[in-house]
Amino acid sequence: MSEQDRNQPPHGTPDTGEIQIPLADLIRIRRQKIETLAGQGINPYPYRYERTHQIKDLLAQFDSLAESGTTVRLAGRIMLKRKMGKAAFADIRDASERIQIYVKIDNVGQQAFDLFDLLDIGDIIGCEGTLFITRTGERTLKVQTFELLSKSLHPLPDKHAGLTDVEIRYRRRYADLIVNPEVRELFARRTRIIQIVRDFLNSHGFLEVETPILQPLYGGASARPFKTHHNTLDIPMYMRIADELYLKRLIVGGYDKVWELCKDFRNEGMDRKHNPEFTMIELYWAYADYHDMAGFYEDLIRHTVHKLHGSYKVKFGDHEIDFEPKFRWLTMIDSVKEATGIDFTDLTLELAKVEAKKLHIELDGLFNRGQVIEAVWEAKVEPKLIQPTFIADYPVEISPLAKKNRKDPRFVERFELFIAGQEMGNAFSELNDPVDQLDRFLQSGKALAAGDEEAHPLDDDFITALTYGMPPTAGLGFGIDRLVMLLTGQESIRDVIFFPQMKETKDGSVPVSKILAQIVEEEKK
Repeated sequence: MSEQDRNQPPHGTPDTGEIQIPLADLIRIRRQKIETLAGQGINPYPYRYERTHQIKDLLAQFDSLAESGTTVRLAGRIMLKRKMGKAAFADIRDASERIQIYVKIDNVGQQAFDLFDLLDIGDIIGCEGTLFITRTGERTLKVQTFELLSKSLHPLPDKHAGLTDVEIRYRRRYADLIVNPEVRELFARRTRIIQIVRDFLNSHGFLEVETPILQPLYGGASARPFKTHHNTLDIPMYMRIADELYLKRLIVGGYDKVWELCKDFRNEGMDRKHNPEFTMIELYWAYADYHDMAGFYEDLIRHTVHKLHGSYKVKFGDHEIDFEPKFRWLTMIDSVKEATGIDFTDLTLELAKVEAKKLHIELDGLFNRGQVIEAVWEAKVEPKLIQPTFIADYPVEISPLAKKNRKDPRFVERFELFIAGQEMGNAFSELNDPVDQLDRFLQSGKALAAGDEEAHPLDDDFITALTYGMPPTAGLGFGIDRLVMLLTGQESIRDVIFFPQMKETKDGSVPVSKILAQIVEEEKK
């Protein structure tokens, strides 16, 4: 039985009951095939191939191309191969679709047919021929000539089991994309979502800009940063945790509406909602407040949902989310009172802790009244927010960059949007009083000195920018990864990031690079 007939899985793929061959032996077999090809003067890695069609486009024109006998040239990866005497069938797939090809000794000649025998599942080939429909109704390319474009040394996952192990899928996303077309479609939809949002923002007069990723001082959020060192300047540098402070500098500079699609980095835990590197959109709108931004964001979300799905309803897990009704607006204090019966409005830090303990809230690491209220809210309210809901007016202690509420200075003009139990956006009426902002930074600095690793450091240059005068401004930031999760029905952020951060594997397996290097050394002897 040949390696091709066995169609063995890669190292680490679940056993399906077939005879397993060590990965090193499988790679060795394919390297031997390369030697055979080289002996025939065939380069297993040529430079280019001229195609006439992508497979999806060809299938759309199939009837007319078949009827006219037009010769077409396709390229793709072999996903299935079966030999039947003096003929063989195979399925090839390109980035767009799959098609069956038919290779017959009478059409290609004995030498080429023998060459086809050396091809494996996973190899990339180019083939030229005409189209026809088999007796079973399968649209097929009758091959006249073909060319090996790239020899695959590593076998694809087992044809029956597929690639279902999530660890392997995330670590080897390339293999995941090869064998799971629905994953490729998911990431195409991610790109589509970003384009819809980009078009919406641009059509409403927002200017897309770029700001530094590597910064001398992190800020704009409460999070631990990644730290590095700039050798030439001999200073510490930080990967940005948010874009806020640079974008607001642009509002100071005279722009009315700016936005950025940004990569941010937070040195924090990982779970199904969090990845250390993630994608956000932040936008700032001069002469507007958080009520204006709430209406705008609601329109943006509703527009994106309808543009993508053609309706306002989205299935997510066990829930159907309806984006058509006006989103609910509820203050943080009222939402906690609604869930627990406790009104935290006038409670001191000590009394707030007493009430939180009664609700079995963990108080370690909570330094102020606002953090206690937020902890209660996260435990008792957040998981229940399924339909789109704005939670507004956060405690001032946990919002160092937002204006104080015009009705009650113990709170700020801030909202977060929650859908399906997770945060989908954070917005402020931005603080533009440099004295108030300086005081907030100083208070946050005390928390930082007391051990709060997520407290906001003092940014002298941002204070300087505010002294030039920033108009009333509304700001919003929302995660693209979570938006894609919501609109594609994915419950883990790793499913919508091509290459999510992973823990170091310690399964004892030998790296493929080491296996390949050993085989090459053997060939030299």
